[in-house]
Amino acid sequence: MKPINKLVLAIAAAAALAVPSMPLAAQSAPSPISLNGDVKAVKIVTDADGKQRTELVEPNTIVPGDRLVFGTDYANKGADVVTNFVVVNPLPGAVRLAPDADPALEVSVDGGNTWGVLTKLALPNPDGTTRPAVHADVTHVRWVLPTIAPGASGRLTYPAIIR
Repeated sequence: MKPINKLVLAIAAAAALAVPSMPLAAQSAPSPISLNGDVKAVKIVTDADGKQRTELVEPNTIVPGDRLVFGTDYANKGADVVTNFVVVNPLPGAVRLAPDADPALEVSVDGGNTWGVLTKLALPNPDGTTRPAVHADVTHVRWVLPTIAPGASGRLTYPAIIR
């Protein structure tokens, strides 16, 4: 298979685009929450004893079927507790959500218009019926962080596979 190098740059750029989702009024004030996104390739490494371990590495060259982990680090740099902070990550078109993603992950299969766990979402068929949504249909993932204390930080991740 042909390596995909330019795609790496596009995916890395998309990973940095974790979008906080807040009401319009809240967007006018600067947010005390900082977000930083990244993407890592999953690599299986065998040590001298023959034991395998998984490492997350920079995705220099990737091919269809390779696994990636998209991450967003968040931190409350303010003096007040932040409540119900929403982080939305669009999935780049070149990837699909991995089947081993957390089944409780809130996702959208319609560009971010509706949200739910994947097993509860459906898409329309051309004949007017619907079909259950699958991992390859996911367009966005979303997390709602109930409270982020001053100085608190964390990391949000989801696994993906190159199409």
